[in-house]
Amino acid sequence: MTWEAWLTIAVVLAVIIGLARNAASPTTLLFGALGVLMTATALTGTDQLLAPAEAVAGFGNPGLVTVGLLFVVVAGLVRTGALAIISEPIVGRPRRLLSAQLRLLPPVSGLSAFLNNTPVVAMFLPVVSDLAKRTRLPASRLFLPLSYASIFGGMCTLIGTSTNLVVAGLIQGEPAVAPVALFDLAWVGVPVALLGLVYILVASPRLLPDNRAALDIDADPRRYTAEVVVDPDGPLVGRSIEQAGLRHLPGLFLAEIERDGQVLPAVAPSERLQAGDRLVFAGVVESVVDLQRMRGLQPATDQVHKLQGRRDQRCMVEAVVSNECPLVGSSIRAGRFRSEYNAAVVAVARGGRRLSGKIGDIVLQAGDTLLLETHPSFLQRQRNGRDFFLVSQVEDSAPRRHDKAWIALGLLAAMVAAAASGVLTMLNAALLAAGGMVLTGCTSSAEARRHVDWSVLLVIGAALGVGQAMANSGAATTLADALVSAAGGRPWLVLLAVFAVTSLFTEMITNNAAAVLVFPVALSAAQGLGVNPTPFMICLMIAASASFSSPLGYQTNLMVFGPGGYRFADYLRFGLPLNLLTMAVAVTIAPLVWPF
Repeated sequence: MTWEAWLTIAVVLAVIIGLARNAASPTTLLFGALGVLMTATALTGTDQLLAPAEAVAGFGNPGLVTVGLLFVVVAGLVRTGALAIISEPIVGRPRRLLSAQLRLLPPVSGLSAFLNNTPVVAMFLPVVSDLAKRTRLPASRLFLPLSYASIFGGMCTLIGTSTNLVVAGLIQGEPAVAPVALFDLAWVGVPVALLGLVYILVASPRLLPDNRAALDIDADPRRYTAEVVVDPDGPLVGRSIEQAGLRHLPGLFLAEIERDGQVLPAVAPSERLQAGDRLVFAGVVESVVDLQRMRGLQPATDQVHKLQGRRDQRCMVEAVVSNECPLVGSSIRAGRFRSEYNAAVVAVARGGRRLSGKIGDIVLQAGDTLLLETHPSFLQRQRNGRDFFLVSQVEDSAPRRHDKAWIALGLLAAMVAAAASGVLTMLNAALLAAGGMVLTGCTSSAEARRHVDWSVLLVIGAALGVGQAMANSGAATTLADALVSAAGGRPWLVLLAVFAVTSLFTEMITNNAAAVLVFPVALSAAQGLGVNPTPFMICLMIAASASFSSPLGYQTNLMVFGPGGYRFADYLRFGLPLNLLTMAVAVTIAPLVWPF
C-alpha cells in the first residue's frame, strides 16, 4: 500500500478509537480527521488523499441536504400537532417496554420499505421522546431499536434505501448483470427483518442501557398549579382520565376537577371527562408546557385569547415576582395582569405548594414564579425592569397550531407520494414540502432553523469527506481485494468475504461509500469465478444497509446517538450480533434464490 493509504487507515482507526472511548464528540473527531488529511495533502502535494474541494463536497451531497430539509418538514408536523394525529393510533399508551416496541417497530419497518429511512426516523424521533416521557420507559431502549427497525424495512425493497438505488444504478451500467426488481430484495430482507425484530424484543432489555429522563415533582421547588378546560369540540369529551392519557403524565398529576360548580378532589382513572370540565394540575414547568399543547384541552383563563397579536408568534416565559411589583397583594384578575403586561398567567408556583382556587383569584406574593403566555417583546421589556426578579423564556414553548395540522399532513402525504412514485426525487419532494410548511404557516423560518439538528448534518458531511479519502488513497480497494482473495476460489466463502468487507466499510465510513467502493471488487470476483453475479449484488445491498455496530455507518444511527444518550460501545454490544445474524441469513438465502 502507498503511504497515503496507510495514513488514511490510521486516521480512520483514530476516529473509531476516539468514538469508542468518548474522547470527543463525533463532530470534533471527524473534522479533526479532515484537517489531518487536508494538511497532509497540502504539505506533500499528493493527489491521492483529500483536496479541500473534496473535503467539503459532502456538505453538498443530496442525501445530506435531504436530511436537513426533512428536519424542517418534521418541524411543521410537530408545530401543528400533526405528528400526534399520526402517532397516537399507532403507538397508543403502552405501559411496558415490550408492548411499546411491538406497537412502534413493525410500523416503522413497514414505512421504511417504501420510504427513505431518514424521514421515517425523523418523523418518529419526537414521537419516541414523548412516549418515553409519558410512559417513563427508558428512551435508550426505544431510540436505537427505532433506527434498526427502519434499516430492516429498507432492506426489503429496491426503493427502501438510497444505497439500494445507488447499487441498482451501477448494475444498469453492467450488461452482464441482471437488473434487480422492486421486491427482489424481499427474499432476503423480510427474513432478516423478522428475525431482527425478534432479537430486539428479546435482547434490548439486557444489552441496552437504562437511560431515563425522570421528572421528579417533589424535587423541583417550582411546582406549578395550572388549569385547563376540556374543549367541548375536542377529542377528549367522553373519554376516561385513563383513556385521555391524563393519569400517568410525567412530572404532573391531576389534583382535582371542577364541574358545574362542584369540585371532585379524588379523581378516579375511570372518571369520564365532560365538556367544560376545569382540570387542576400540579407539576414541573416542562410538563405544564406539554399540557398546554394537548389536543382537546384549552387554557382555563380567557385572558390567553385576549392577548394582542397572533398566538403562533407567542412563547412561554417564567417570571419571578419582585417585591416592587405593583400587583403584589392583588389577585391576578383584580390587578388586570393581562392589560398591564400583555401576558396571560397560565400557572403559578409558590414554594412547591399547590395553590387552591382559580388562577385569576390567586393573590400575588413576592417570590411567586409565574408561567406566562406572552410575546418575545415581554422579555426585552422586563429583563431590566423592577417588577420581576428573573425573566426567562421556556425553550420550545410556542403554542401548537392545531388548525394547520391537516395542511401539514397533506404536505407530508404529497411528499411521500411524489417520492415513492418516482415523479420527483426525494430531495426535490422534501424541498417542496419544507417550503410548503413555511409558506402555509405550519412553521416559521426561525423555528425551522432551530429544528434542524446541525450537528447531525456536520457529522454526515465530514464522514463523506473521510470516505472520499479512503477511495482516493486506494486504502478501500486494497483492503477489499486482500480479504476477498483470502477466501480462495469457493463462491460461498467469496460471497461471505464480500458481505464482511462491505459491512466493515459501512461501519467505518458510510453505507453509500461502502457500496460504491466494494461494487467493482464484488463484480470482478464473481466474473473471475465464472458464477452468477446477482447473489453478490444482493448481498452487497444488504451488507451496505446492515449498519448496526457503529453510529457512523448510517444516518439514522447518528440521528438517535444524542437523544438516546448512547456511547460507541452500546452500538457495538447491541449491534454486532445483528450484523452476524444478517450476514448468516443473507449469505444462506441469496445463493438459494439466485444460484451460482
